[in-house]
Amino acid sequence: MEKLLIKENIKKLDEKQIIEQAKEDPERFRPLYELHYEEIFNFIFKKTGEKAVAVDICAEVFYKALINLKKYQVTGTPFIAWLYRIAINETAAFFRSTKKERLVVLEDYQIHFIQNELEYKGLNATEMRQYLEHAFKKLKPIEVALIELRFYEEKSFKEIGEILEITENNAKVKAYRILSKLREILNKSGIKN
Repeated sequence: MEKLLIKENIKKLDEKQIIEQAKEDPERFRPLYELHYEEIFNFIFKKTGEKAVAVDICAEVFYKALINLKKYQVTGTPFIAWLYRIAINETAAFFRSTKKERLVVLEDYQIHFIQNELEYKGLNATEMRQYLEHAFKKLKPIEVALIELRFYEEKSFKEIGEILEITENNAKVKAYRILSKLREILNKSGIKN
């Protein structure tokens, strides 16, 4: 109930105003944390598959946001985009430092969506999941992040551009290039669309 009230109050206030207040007084950062924690946590959890690890990385994301808040410039880009950037970097750092294999959690509806984008027909969700899991391992972390933002987080190209600090058009071009690369990897795996 308290989280809901905090979110309602933040919606009434201007997020930019809250950010400026938090720059002056770190105690004022809490509404930003409350507003965005769940979304950032879920994004990280989907990449790690481990709740404890996701909690730790998420804590690091918000810690870095807090200590670097004075450097944050309020522009037309939403604050959540900055948090996603930090989350992508922290998750990548976790996988580099632990040498663990990154996880790509694929829900059936997401598999169906990607399968349609790739124009693959005739495979059931289980078969497509296996092929996609293999294919994602051949992509760069930033490529996987873009696909996750587009298909799992259902972000628009504009939002993806804000998160990755590229133009909306560049986000679209990159997404289609990555889909083409995925199609090529899948074709080499022996499946045809």
